[in-house]
Amino acid sequence: MGVSTSGPEKGISVVAVDFPPVNALPVQGWYDLADAVRAAGRDPEIRCVVLTAAGRGFNAGVDIKELQRDPGHEALIGANRGCHEAFAAVYECEVPVVAAVQGHCLGGGIGLVGNADAIVASDDATFGLPELDRGALGAATHLARLVPQHLMRALYYTSRTVTAAELHAHGSVWKVVPRARLDAAALELAREIARKDGHLIRLAKAAINGIDPVDVRRSYRYEQGFTFEAALSGTADRVRDTFGSQGKDSQRKDSQGKEETSG
Repeated sequence: MGVSTSGPEKGISVVAVDFPPVNALPVQGWYDLADAVRAAGRDPEIRCVVLTAAGRGFNAGVDIKELQRDPGHEALIGANRGCHEAFAAVYECEVPVVAAVQGHCLGGGIGLVGNADAIVASDDATFGLPELDRGALGAATHLARLVPQHLMRALYYTSRTVTAAELHAHGSVWKVVPRARLDAAALELAREIARKDGHLIRLAKAAINGIDPVDVRRSYRYEQGFTFEAALSGTADRVRDTFGSQGKDSQRKDSQGKEETSG
């Protein structure tokens, strides 16, 4: 469990996240992820990083239970800073980052893939920001890098998700493949990138970041101010408590013992 790094092929580093059961990362997990991505990018032998995750979903965002256990605001401050560092590490990695996404990609997951250079997704992958349902804000900066502006707003306000196929139609997902093919497809793209000259690919990454119309670090940090305002006002706790009770009420057993979900 945690964050690990491997080198399956020359020039490629795979950073894997594993926080069962849904990959909702604790504060330290975000910092560990940031450190692993930055270290991989600094390695002069590496020309591409693949960001992947174990389990049924790529990322479920911040560990809300960790926030709820904290009577003050230290966990929230830590989560804010940790997410900021992890998202920035992906964006600022010295070499291209390919995100390999399966299952759910929610909240902080959008921050990671929105800052990646390319996304390969399984056909069961879904992407969204359920922040308003969970007493939080943030990562609109990164969702706006995946879909057009008005769709981003509608998705944000409703907490709805979009499929990998829909993002592929918008051009933000490189390829959609069966889940069993996800790792291979991500490595195929990484392998093609890694064939380029190591110095030139680093110059290319710096150049492309340099012409970005939005400063993603500053934009996301601005959003985080409103997240903290929601916490200080008590709104965040009220919404989280409602979300928790609705989550318990939404699942019930039918007469045959099968789980149903209301709504």
